[in-house]
Amino acid sequence: MARHLITSALPYINGIKHLGNMVGSMLPADVYARYLRQRGHDVLYVCGTDEHGTPAELAAKEAGLPVDTFCAQQHDAQKAIYDGFELAFDHFGRSSSAENVEITQHFARSLKENGFIEERSVRQVFSITDGRFLPDRYIVGTCPHCGYDKARGDQCENCTRVLDPTDLIDARSAVSGSSELEIRETKHLFLLQSKLEPEVEAWLDMHGSKDWPTLASSIARKWLTEGLHDRAITRDLEWGVPVPADTWPELAAENKVFYVWFDAPIEYIAATKEWANAAPEGAEKRDWKSWWYEADDVRYTEFMAKDNVPFHTVMFPAMELGTREPWKKVDYVKAFNWLNYYGGKFSTSQKRGIFTDAALELLPADYWRYFLMANAPESDDTSFSWELFSSVVNKDLADTLGNFVNRVLSFSRKRFGDEVPAGKEAGEAEARLGEEIARLLAEYEDHMEALQFRKAAQSLRALWSAGNSYLEEKAPWLEIKTDQEAAALTLRTAMNLIHLYSVVSEPFIPASAKAMRSAFQLPSDDALWVTAEQAKALDSVPAGTAFTVPPVLFAKISDEELESYRERFGGEGA
Repeated sequence: MARHLITSALPYINGIKHLGNMVGSMLPADVYARYLRQRGHDVLYVCGTDEHGTPAELAAKEAGLPVDTFCAQQHDAQKAIYDGFELAFDHFGRSSSAENVEITQHFARSLKENGFIEERSVRQVFSITDGRFLPDRYIVGTCPHCGYDKARGDQCENCTRVLDPTDLIDARSAVSGSSELEIRETKHLFLLQSKLEPEVEAWLDMHGSKDWPTLASSIARKWLTEGLHDRAITRDLEWGVPVPADTWPELAAENKVFYVWFDAPIEYIAATKEWANAAPEGAEKRDWKSWWYEADDVRYTEFMAKDNVPFHTVMFPAMELGTREPWKKVDYVKAFNWLNYYGGKFSTSQKRGIFTDAALELLPADYWRYFLMANAPESDDTSFSWELFSSVVNKDLADTLGNFVNRVLSFSRKRFGDEVPAGKEAGEAEARLGEEIARLLAEYEDHMEALQFRKAAQSLRALWSAGNSYLEEKAPWLEIKTDQEAAALTLRTAMNLIHLYSVVSEPFIPASAKAMRSAFQLPSDDALWVTAEQAKALDSVPAGTAFTVPPVLFAKISDEELESYRERFGGEGA
């Protein structure tokens, strides 16, 4: 089986993330990683908090905490939420780790040795009111390309164009709002992307960007078409990976640190080393380099929202190429559009939209996991509404899956006791059902392999619906009146469907899948994938197997609850 390296864009340390952040990177990566593990592949899924940069410093100051203490607290708070969503990271690290400092500084030294980093004097924005140099993202103004009036000095969120602060019209400090800015001279390190551009383009051509989703490949190509510019990779901040004194003593003495977008992607490598270093005592030693260095047997898939695509498809590969070392570069980029809230953006300050902590307070993770993946913004932006959410939960989860499980197990226990009944041998209806299940399973697998998650969710829902259609066709509540053996066969077959659902639903709804599997007292509770032959036979749970009826898997959302959600979080009609 193949070795699969999976990373999702690092969530920034400053604040709890909303549902759009979840569906744009971490959740689909988890669904894919779970699927591959079930298929028997060797999978390593790493992520971590992105902790450097001015926003972390300012948030810590506002909280009255040292920045390292603030980041440690925020890391733990975010990790607790991701545990609540059952994101099965192999390791969830921190970009402030010693491992990331070491590897980031190694990258910088290698790039310098190969002529791709140089020191330059630059004229930089200094805020007289704030008494400090302002990093690019803490200068705001109007984008010269699209006219968006809240563009940052590093990138316009609206049109995604990369900017320099001097490009902005009516620039002002994001810290104080003051426009009392002046240009002063200082020194910084620059990554010479212009020298690396031909190599990046050749790498993109050779390594299959044509097979990436259009969203990812078009953004990467747009950057190359416009030409790669040399980019400052250091900042005047107190918090970050320090410029190494053995290579740049003058800049180190001035406490320069690396730009957050230089060290953040390197954290994927560093998180893997953190994972290796965190191996339990007495456990087999973990070889982090085998995943990243001369790792030709590894398939590397990245998950991210569209605003992160340029850095992952151009800047990070340029950095890797420039080291002249055999670092693993991405094979497939799965990019997502935006999840909006009733057509507008999520907003913490305006109390608009639902964030991940509040989501888990309302309902269990599987409700959110399934809804978000079934409506993932793959080809276009999508919009969250409470009406759509409740409709999907009630129809797909409560009615189609949950009700099927409860009906079958409750009815069988009432009529045949606490063991799977034997009944007749499988007949024509069961043979047709097996063929249909095998066909739908193959469709589901194809979509999962292609990372088409909305289509995969549709196929999963179709698998659940097939069970309901079979139950309606056979009507065991009528069969029991005239032919108990026939009714027993129907229920035994339906119970085998429940077990199959417990396996194939695992990537999307792991807690509910486990509850379904736990209903049956089988020798093993593993979720190894179902073969086509097993799907056709539907005999993994033999007659005589003891079972219990689990609690209701999914409760319907009432009209009263729907109204209360709209009132609390905002929405049409609220």
